Amino acid sequence: MAIPTVLVVDDSPTVRKIVQMTLQREHIKVITAGDGLSALTSVADEMPALVLLDIQLPRMDGYHICQIIRKNLQFRQIPIIMLSGKDGLFDKMRGRLAGSTEYLTKPFDSAELVQTVKKHLANWEERVPSHQEAMRPRLRRRG
Repeated sequence: MAIPTVLVVDDSPTVRKIVQMTLQREHIKVITAGDGLSALTSVADEMPALVLLDIQLPRMDGYHICQIIRKNLQFRQIPIIMLSGKDGLFDKMRGRLAGSTEYLTKPFDSAELVQTVKKHLANWEERVPSHQEAMRPRLRRRG
């Protein structure tokens, strides 16, 4: 059985490491990115089952990254969970409008993070169309 991959995008190495350790304890493969460009490259190369996306990132914010992922037919079905220190209604609505699946506020509770991630990873293999699986080797050769 395949193991789902979660892409964690945050400019803080500490946050990336905490989330990575938390999810790896649950036998979830984690890859990380520290900025928007790296995040988009990882989405294309790794085809993650889920993206945990910080909003405040260098050069390109999480809202913009979310919109780019949602506009691409190949990646549109990937759940995107916004992780942000901003907890206002406006920020949550902006996340939804950008295409986020869910919104978690930092500092987050580890149990809540795991529960939310597992909820969105349920049946993840069914969301990956066969043409995406066929593309994986070609995508990896680019790098």
